[in-house]
Amino acid sequence: MEVDISGAKVFFTTPIDVPLLGELQISETLIVSWIVMALITGICFWLTRGLKVRNISKKQAAAEWIVETADKFVLGNMGEKFRYLIPFVSALFATSVVSNLISLIGFRSPTADLSTEAAWAAVVFTMITAQKIKTNGVGGYLKGFTTPIPVMTPFNILSELATPISMACRHFGNILSGVVINALIYGALALASRKLLGLIPGAVGNVLSQIPVLDVGIPAVLSVYFDWFSGVMQAFIFCMLTVMYIANAAEEG
Repeated sequence: MEVDISGAKVFFTTPIDVPLLGELQISETLIVSWIVMALITGICFWLTRGLKVRNISKKQAAAEWIVETADKFVLGNMGEKFRYLIPFVSALFATSVVSNLISLIGFRSPTADLSTEAAWAAVVFTMITAQKIKTNGVGGYLKGFTTPIPVMTPFNILSELATPISMACRHFGNILSGVVINALIYGALALASRKLLGLIPGAVGNVLSQIPVLDVGIPAVLSVYFDWFSGVMQAFIFCMLTVMYIANAAEEG
């Protein structure tokens, strides 16, 4: 069994030349990201059909619970004035969770590609910066790099740039490590299965050695952590850092 951990496949390259980025590539990450967005859109459409005021269905109860949880998460950590961010944080969490868990049905997780988290972190960093400028003005924002003394300016700039880098790399590293470890374990179990069953003499051994018996069941235990727990936890951490950074930016003066 061959184990490929080289990264997302590039299916074809378009003739479109994007400034600074080069040629636009249609990769496995891009296509699976579209699938993730389609799944989230479909689930939202399904959950919001046939809403009632009384005698609500279990589907509507689940939808209301999701909305209430999102409200409490954002308002509890950021305050009422950031209510407008509830849809953004909810969409960010849903996209992250579905992207992390889509590997359970055989797709390569888009979050195993650094470009995905880098794009999310760039958007969040832009929002943080905008909030700081809104709070302190352009002059106050730039002056903040010289505190407590001007000689600290280079370090303050590095600290500012470290925010999106750390957010992206933390999420990416955890998801990619799970993908790599699972792939290596599948490959090792397939090899062990082939060697063990190959010890059976005759045609029976030759046939059974081609069946990766050990790949059935054992990896599912590891999937509970690498896919379910870690996937949901990393989405939660990314969203928690998002709301905390933006809330702190609004308090800086």
